[in-house]
Amino acid sequence: MKKWTVDAAHSEIGFSVKHMMVSKVKGSFASYDATVEADETDLQGALIDFKIDVASINTNNEDRDNHLRSADFFDAEQYPHITFNANEITKKGDDEYELTGDLTMKGVTRPATFEVEYGGKGVNPWGVEVVAFSGEGKVNRKDFGLTWNQTLETGGVLVGEDIKITLELQANPA
Repeated sequence: MKKWTVDAAHSEIGFSVKHMMVSKVKGSFASYDATVEADETDLQGALIDFKIDVASINTNNEDRDNHLRSADFFDAEQYPHITFNANEITKKGDDEYELTGDLTMKGVTRPATFEVEYGGKGVNPWGVEVVAFSGEGKVNRKDFGLTWNQTLETGGVLVGEDIKITLELQANPA
């Protein structure tokens, strides 16, 4: 097994959520650390750990980002990190895996599952071998204590419950 560090300059941890029950708001986290210890061509048995800086949330709207950092949502002051630690990886196809682990947000830990695809391996212009992975999963924000919402005059709510999480990761040898 090799140890890899996710290269934040060539990676993205993103999310989307329904807004007003009709559209989607997307965002990402700019600051995080992630390591993968694995045979990159077979992730079964890999050790995968993520630590995301909640304060780095970006939805391209400063007021919304500040609200998301507040106690109404992530409470970044009291809970500065979101973490994920993989504990089960099942091969589903040639380059496809189901990755399950412990996701912790706002002090609450729950299982989360991601569909992950190995994108391949290459050598960058500086002669460093890199690997790439893509992944996506979905969690219910209320399961993690992110319960703030507002009822709309027309019926329904301002913020959806399901959060779609997307990962585009490039990793370098640690």
